[in-house]
Amino acid sequence: MLTEREVISTLDMLRSEHLDVRTVTLGLNLFDCISDDFGTFSFKVRSKISKYARNLVSTCDEVGDRYGIPVVNKLITVSPIGTVCSGFTIDKLIKTCRLLDECADDAGVDFLGGFGALVEKGMTPGEKNLIDSLPEALSTTKHVCSSINVASTKAGINMDAVKLMGHKILDVAAATKEHDGIGCAKLVVFCNIPQDVPFMAGGYLGVGEADAVISVGVSGPGVVKKAIDRAVRRKGSKLSISEIAELIKNTAYKVTRVGQLIGSEVADRMQIPFGVADLSLAPTPEVGDSVGEIFQSVGLSSIGAPGSTAVLAMLNDAVKKGGVFASSQVGGLSGAFIPVSEDAAIAAAATEGKLTLEKLEAMTSVCSVGLDMIAIPGDTPADIISAIIADESAIGMVNSKTTAVRLIPVPGKGPGERAEFGGLLGGADIMPVQQGSAAIFINRGGRIPAPIHSFKN
Repeated sequence: MLTEREVISTLDMLRSEHLDVRTVTLGLNLFDCISDDFGTFSFKVRSKISKYARNLVSTCDEVGDRYGIPVVNKLITVSPIGTVCSGFTIDKLIKTCRLLDECADDAGVDFLGGFGALVEKGMTPGEKNLIDSLPEALSTTKHVCSSINVASTKAGINMDAVKLMGHKILDVAAATKEHDGIGCAKLVVFCNIPQDVPFMAGGYLGVGEADAVISVGVSGPGVVKKAIDRAVRRKGSKLSISEIAELIKNTAYKVTRVGQLIGSEVADRMQIPFGVADLSLAPTPEVGDSVGEIFQSVGLSSIGAPGSTAVLAMLNDAVKKGGVFASSQVGGLSGAFIPVSEDAAIAAAATEGKLTLEKLEAMTSVCSVGLDMIAIPGDTPADIISAIIADESAIGMVNSKTTAVRLIPVPGKGPGERAEFGGLLGGADIMPVQQGSAAIFINRGGRIPAPIHSFKN
């Protein structure tokens, strides 16, 4: 139970510190919809999504209004379509993506995730068809997001899939060139993807999950920053790093409790099991809702300065500790995100040259996701994009953690020019990419074997 003081501080978080429930996500298993006949498959998918999702938005709004806590995004995730539709042609998969988009529109949700594939060890013809369908599928739909898992600690890195994704990212960017390649904002390449991600664009429902499940994602970077700022005003330079870590942990506890409260009530009202609470410090472009500003509150001149990796490691660990204490059902990607275009302070540091792609890669070794929402020159070669994916996958594979890449090659633009994506996706200056060639390495194909410590049984 919260004390009176904790209740008051939580209300302050809501009023002035950008605390919200970032997402309530309905996960749906589509394996019982499988059919070789597209008409039958389409009917089953529409029926199932309509059955479970028709009241999702209204229920979230009712629960949010009851507690005065806004639910910003209402989302749906489905089973990986590369597995569900393993026998489909490219044309049928494009039709499937449009079907899912229509279902999302009918339900009134913001995004639907799961148009993806798990290809860390090999690739079926159906999964290859799904990846080949991505440029048209993502450029002709509004709500659908895709996640492709190309590596894991157990399986190693599927370099054939890595090579293919380098080309497809460029193709998706070209297909949405009128909007600065925005289609790539809906496409994430993963290593060690969790089965219960409620956040987009990586959200999907894993094959081991229930038939239907409600999960919640809570984000509070502004809350964490304000808590640190208050402590700094009280103690100044006498405030130690260990005290800051404890403060972040306690704040994360209260934020997670709020999320669990909202998610559990939505699940109860919809008579669907509650899945996980994902406490991820996911920022928005709005000032005061930034992960990057936390680095300044801790004592760095900006994110990207020496010490940034250490601060991020402390931040990520403290958030996880607070969340795990608050809920026995913490999951997803709980921790800190560092998406460049979606965070005003991170975007500014990148623009000023204080944060480079190489420093971001180093920081991903201790954050909760990876290279996220980074605009790069539109003429970046496919082999370089693939090599960046391979590097990031290696960090995840060796460290038994989730890493991901969401790069946006902006057609017709180069370093220093501006890309604008709008809304929560924000905008950022295009970051330069290290010169060189990885073509021979990437074209070798095959698989980088799993590390020796993967052999646990």
